[in-house]
Amino acid sequence: MADTAYAYIIPSSLILGTITGFVMHRADFCLAGALRNLCLFRDAALLRATALLVAAAMALFEAGRLAGILPGLPFPLLGPASLATATGGALFGVGMVLAGGCVAGSLYRLGSGSFLSLLAVMGLVAGSALYAEIHPWWQVLQRETTLFADSLTIPQLAGCDPAFVTVPTLVVGSVFLCRWWRAGLFHRRAHAEGYLQPWKAALVLAAVSFASTLVVGMPLGIATTYAKIGGYIEEFLMPGHFAGLSFFRAIPLDYLPPFGGSRLTGGPGPELDAIAAIQFPLIAGIVGGGAVSAVLLGEFGAWRRAPWRQQVSALAGGIIMGLASRMASGCNVWHVLGGLPILALQSIVFCLALLPGAWVGSRILVRAVIRT
Repeated sequence: MADTAYAYIIPSSLILGTITGFVMHRADFCLAGALRNLCLFRDAALLRATALLVAAAMALFEAGRLAGILPGLPFPLLGPASLATATGGALFGVGMVLAGGCVAGSLYRLGSGSFLSLLAVMGLVAGSALYAEIHPWWQVLQRETTLFADSLTIPQLAGCDPAFVTVPTLVVGSVFLCRWWRAGLFHRRAHAEGYLQPWKAALVLAAVSFASTLVVGMPLGIATTYAKIGGYIEEFLMPGHFAGLSFFRAIPLDYLPPFGGSRLTGGPGPELDAIAAIQFPLIAGIVGGGAVSAVLLGEFGAWRRAPWRQQVSALAGGIIMGLASRMASGCNVWHVLGGLPILALQSIVFCLALLPGAWVGSRILVRAVIRT
């Protein structure tokens, strides 16, 4: 029965990942760039597009819930918010600015031939594996600093139907979105061939996340796979040490797929489980989509090297992101495209912590990496 579910989950994830990588490359859409531009240049264009993405995804998820086609809300793998989530979010903000891309941005740029993104991805794997060393006591910290243990979303905390919160939120958000649209703030001047305006990419990504929830049972998420790859490497190089790490034995995913069948389970350990079936094809698709877009535009990077400071920054940023994504129980893709649109408390805390983290990362970038 699980094989039946995998038969549609694997190709669906690959297709959705390819669309994601292609669109993100054409629009140069990356949350790291959005926050970096805001902190360094006070340019909020990409951040406004991200707000549109969240609003569109919120409308789609709520419509799906009301229509009865999204019965599994909140999503599997979402947990309660905690101060540990805030710490992970802030560190993630630092890491993604230093790396020059978030977990998805690094992938589509890797597909386009970026050597710096290769270093960032290597760092993501290393940082995710590093988290296994602190996992036991970090779990204790999460439990002791948990906020609203019995509520995963604002509607649950308020004890009301989600529509009573999401609809007013969408109405207020629409006021700002309409003002930005009328002021022409969504449009970015670009003369590059094939450039896709970020607001268009935002709408596509919202639709992709909704489609993933319909078909796979959860929105886009890729960070756990970095831990899996790290687990494969650590098990091969240090089998004795690997055997003593409880993190890789955890099975946080246990859910029924949307189209029936038996329950699917998965975790960060080096196993070909449900998480591998969902996220490996998604990652391959994002890399492939970025590569296809770059080749069609004649922009494939051919692994051009960069100054050593940028190389160190990309690797260090990736390590910090990988570690932080495990500390916060998810990456920016998971929280922004999935948790935030359903007003998940964990995702709200994560995203609020991103901005100060990105500001710190921007200061480090200016003073230690791109200084002249």
